[in-house]
Amino acid sequence: MAISQAMATSFKVDLLNGVHAFGTTVTRGSTNADTFYIALYTSSATLGATTTAYTVTNEVSGTGYSAGGNSLTVSSVPQSTSTTAWLSFADSTWASSTITAAGALIYNSTNSNKAVAVLDFGGDKTSTNGDFTIVFPTADSTSAIIRIA
Repeated sequence: MAISQAMATSFKVDLLNGVHAFGTTVTRGSTNADTFYIALYTSSATLGATTTAYTVTNEVSGTGYSAGGNSLTVSSVPQSTSTTAWLSFADSTWASSTITAAGALIYNSTNSNKAVAVLDFGGDKTSTNGDFTIVFPTADSTSAIIRIA
């Protein structure tokens, strides 16, 4: 069992099929973006490029954490520089929590909990009656959490 950081392969196919809306869109008959979540997982989880959807299997539990994780706010709507398009999310915090996580899954709750990306923390990260925060990288063409070159 392992967590491997990756953009989900199914997400790449979903993008080509117009499944995900990270910014305001009218092409799908809606002016609202989809809702995205981030869920935390233990080191027993098996997550990676082949992950297709959110699962409760080996999701963390503990004080301050609810199944399904936190909703995410798109902090940098899709944009581009040169040949790279990107977007990012605002940092996400589980306040006053006691949890241990080895990775996370970003998923689209609007569209059948489809997987977007898997984050590998490189080992267990723990909060003990404190904040557990996911800090997303700088929103630009070289660092944003979701980049397409």
